[in-house]
Amino acid sequence: MTQTNTVPAMSHGKIIQGAALNGAINAGINGVIQIFMLWGLAPIPLSVDGITNDSHTVLGSAVPLAVTLAMILTVVAYKTLKAPKRPFMPSVLWLTFKHGMFAFGVCVTGAVIWQRVVGTVPVSLTTAVLVLAVIAGLVAGVVNYMTIRASVLPD
Repeated sequence: MTQTNTVPAMSHGKIIQGAALNGAINAGINGVIQIFMLWGLAPIPLSVDGITNDSHTVLGSAVPLAVTLAMILTVVAYKTLKAPKRPFMPSVLWLTFKHGMFAFGVCVTGAVIWQRVVGTVPVSLTTAVLVLAVIAGLVAGVVNYMTIRASVLPD
């Protein structure tokens, strides 16, 4: 008698529900981390007019946060996936790189458009933390969803 370990297929709704939960948890965790990192810097500009500058900005902090979070969470989502999945090398390794570049592009583009349309806006510590927590939550949720959808083998 052979025993097969079959995992039921993941429905689209379950994947979205898990990604939303992952995003909410990461938003909370990264929000708390940002409180300690930004403490004493208020008011903090969301962005400044210039590619190179010496000032700390909220959207400038969001770029490395989003890129590292996207790459780390791609690997974590893949490793914790219980369903039959693609091999890590090379498909998920490239997926990790792709998610990092996607997060970089979206964050930088958003920051440039924000600066062009709105300009330099100084914000309080609370607003800065909320912006970074929302960005972290969105990155975590989207990356989790995209990783699971790309990693699960088709039936």
